[in-house]
Amino acid sequence: MLGAVGSAALVFATLGAVTPADAAPAAANPCGFYETGSDAFYNHCTSDGSRVVIKIEVAHAPDTEWCVGPGRTWLGSAARIQGAHYTGRLC
Repeated sequence: MLGAVGSAALVFATLGAVTPADAAPAAANPCGFYETGSDAFYNHCTSDGSRVVIKIEVAHAPDTEWCVGPGRTWLGSAARIQGAHYTGRLC
């Protein structure tokens, strides 16, 4: 029979342990719109180098459209930017 320590080791060996380092890259810069504590970003995840048009929803101001390239683009203060999404158009 396995003891408590042996059982725990068997479970971790069978399931695999997920470390914070494994989870950090995916959570660091997700694709699309995301906010940090104070800033809003749009991350255009692509491998083809395309540039896309995004619509940015701004609090107490007209919405706007931007052309963004691959990677992360700073949109402004998270208090001011309410969201952003891909319009379906390239630029």
